[in-house]
Amino acid sequence: MKCFVCALGAVLLSSASWANPSFKEVKAAWRSSDVLLLDRQGAPLQRIRVDMKTRKLDWVALPDISPAMRHALLISEDKRFYQHSGVDWSGVAAAAWGNVWNSKTRGASTITMQLAGLLDEDLKARNQGRSVWQKVGQSWSATWLEREWSKAEILEAYLNKVSFRGEIVGLSALSHTLFGKTPAGLNLTEAAIATALIRGPNASVDRVASRACKIVQDLGRQVACSSIKVDTEIAISRSKAPNPLAENNAPHFARKLIAQQKISPGSTVKTTLSLPLQQYASTVLKRHLAALAKRNVQDGALIVLDNRSGDILAWVGSAGAATSNAYDVDGVTALRQAGSTLKPFLYQLAFEKKYLTAASLLDDSPLALQTGGGLYAPQNYTKDFKGFVSVRTALGASLNVPAVRAIEMVSPNALRDRLYALGMKSLEQDGDYYGASLALGAADVRLIELTNAYRTLANAGNWSAPRWTVADAAAKPTAKLDPASSFIVADILSDRTARSRTFGLESALSTRYWSAVKTGTSKDMRDNWTVGFSRHFTVGVWVGNASGEPMWDVSGMHGAAPVWQAVLDFAQQSAPASRTPTPPKGVTSRQVRYQDDVSQNPTEATRKEWFLAGTEREVIVAETQPERNQAPGIIAPLDGSIFALDPDMPPNNQRLVFRARGVANAQWWLDGKQIGRGLQTKWFPWPGRHQLELRDAQGKIVEKVRFEVRGAVLANQFSAPVKAVKNK
Repeated sequence: MKCFVCALGAVLLSSASWANPSFKEVKAAWRSSDVLLLDRQGAPLQRIRVDMKTRKLDWVALPDISPAMRHALLISEDKRFYQHSGVDWSGVAAAAWGNVWNSKTRGASTITMQLAGLLDEDLKARNQGRSVWQKVGQSWSATWLEREWSKAEILEAYLNKVSFRGEIVGLSALSHTLFGKTPAGLNLTEAAIATALIRGPNASVDRVASRACKIVQDLGRQVACSSIKVDTEIAISRSKAPNPLAENNAPHFARKLIAQQKISPGSTVKTTLSLPLQQYASTVLKRHLAALAKRNVQDGALIVLDNRSGDILAWVGSAGAATSNAYDVDGVTALRQAGSTLKPFLYQLAFEKKYLTAASLLDDSPLALQTGGGLYAPQNYTKDFKGFVSVRTALGASLNVPAVRAIEMVSPNALRDRLYALGMKSLEQDGDYYGASLALGAADVRLIELTNAYRTLANAGNWSAPRWTVADAAAKPTAKLDPASSFIVADILSDRTARSRTFGLESALSTRYWSAVKTGTSKDMRDNWTVGFSRHFTVGVWVGNASGEPMWDVSGMHGAAPVWQAVLDFAQQSAPASRTPTPPKGVTSRQVRYQDDVSQNPTEATRKEWFLAGTEREVIVAETQPERNQAPGIIAPLDGSIFALDPDMPPNNQRLVFRARGVANAQWWLDGKQIGRGLQTKWFPWPGRHQLELRDAQGKIVEKVRFEVRGAVLANQFSAPVKAVKNK
């Protein structure tokens, strides 16, 4: 029998030696349940959990664990840890004697034996506990571990692999989650609570607190158990809460990257993001949205791209819970209506096809287009019309009617195809589906795709996909736009004078260095955009509400532009000076002079203008004057027009402007009552169907139109339906 036991022991020892790995192998095989993202300089940027079965953090070394934790563990689980060789035979004898007398004693399993069970699936306890053979195998494995590993390695591996509360595995996860600190900072009470959870991971608060109190007392400290119970309740209440110490600078970017590249748990990935820029951008956006809160603005997003490499330098998908009720929605990838941000690509296409030049004149006067949905009558943001304007002014000042006239030349299909080729894959329908309204951005796009399209303009028409990590191969640029026409569009977008008719010379669009920028505001002020670039960076900003609610009197100028300027300024601090680009081959310049064909007065000031070679003109003449060549009558509104009121917008911004031509001392009559005189008059819209008459000085009807106003009525905002004007 003795020989049989010896032989059995030799076999078990041999199998244990074969099954048990080295300390280095165990540590190397450890995988956190998180993915850790680093910024481009290697600084921790974002930690995000991807393994939902267990919660584990990075492996923690024994010197980084507080002495209090080590003392509490040993006093509770293995007082003779440094004396035994894996099996505490004194403890075994005490446990056996207790079982004889049916008394409650601590189990005889040492820390080393427990570690053996953690390392070998075959030695783990089942619902009925360990079998005799498992206990024998556990003892032999513990003996092998003591022979091959140091005591410090055994203790370190145990504290990293032991289960605590629920899904929490390892001291690092427990310490971060329950106590909001690293293992190095655990005090005696916290260490006692952690140790008590090893013995009873799912025990009640009272059981855990009682056990923790005894551990503290066994260490020679006098303490009130009631206070430990309070600490235990607080700690256990956090067991399912997120890790409060987790790096959390780019959550939306992290989720998108992990899903896109299928990154496995425990991975550490070096991204292209810049932590200082990311933190600054997030702070600026939060601060600005807080200032806009009273205007019903909750959400915002921004992205910064490096022009040359395409590196994503900052990605703020939301300003966070402080301002938003939908902070999990990623505004960088969400579909939102583009507004006027698509106009640069419309004019670039018109230049490339040589339908227009930057000096060409377009008529900014009332326009009505027949569509499948009825009459389409675009208006400008400022609710007025400028007459004949150059394309430079039309794009810089973001005038709508000239853009609609331009898309009639280019065609909606050609513009849609160009935008799709630039990466705006959300434009799945053909151009006829969007119609002329595509010129004004009546289509949904993503901020990341729109910003990268602007980066294409910055790169002389060369497109490449954004780069997410430093390990990604740099994408080879593809020529998507003509370099010469791209240069002219960028020059217009950088021209303060060109945009001054709408935005003024000094605004949030103006920088101390060369930059090109465009704003956009969608229907009912549901979306604000500002997208633009310097020589080195492209920045896109969106402001609005994830719910789709309208903002209250917030344009792209006041919503997104201040954030765009601040973020681009910060990025430029660490970059070379952004100087005016050099014209590429195929671009020439001319001094152009404007005049109209009747008065000979200049339509716009004489200036130097850029042209594609072969399209140069030195004199630009306004060859038609609608108000002179057309019969007297009503310019606006058009017959059959339908206007919609928005109760969230200030009434002064919703006045209708009635315009006429060719009538001296004109009179305006609405629904049988006189409301104004002259070629132009303003009226507060009132819901209902109305008949408007233009009369001459003798009261004779020149023209009449019918229109309708729809929308809710706010009695304190709108005047009476028609206010009569007394004859003088």
